[in-house]
Amino acid sequence: MAAFRIIQEALTNAVKHGRPDRIEVTVAYEPAALRVTVTDDGNSPPATEPGRSGGGYGILGMRERAHSVGGQVSAGPRAGGGFEVAAVLPLPPAPAVPVPTQDQR
Repeated sequence: MAAFRIIQEALTNAVKHGRPDRIEVTVAYEPAALRVTVTDDGNSPPATEPGRSGGGYGILGMRERAHSVGGQVSAGPRAGGGFEVAAVLPLPPAPAVPVPTQDQR
């Protein structure tokens, strides 16, 4: 749910503040983490203070959501234009799958 909400907010911010022609969302599952990246080619406003741009609380909210599950978010203008939001959210260890014994087969 945290990843969904971070993506949702990043898309909202991109459309509202950057007016991009293109937005790309990447979700990558790793053994211990879920990586989410939202990039756009819009006109990102300059950051007014670390972690905030445009005077709203969207980036702060994404960071708080990520931190609530032990993750982190970075956000800022991209070299060459546009904006990027990247989140790394830890995944719980996969449950052990019992191996059937000879009697269970």
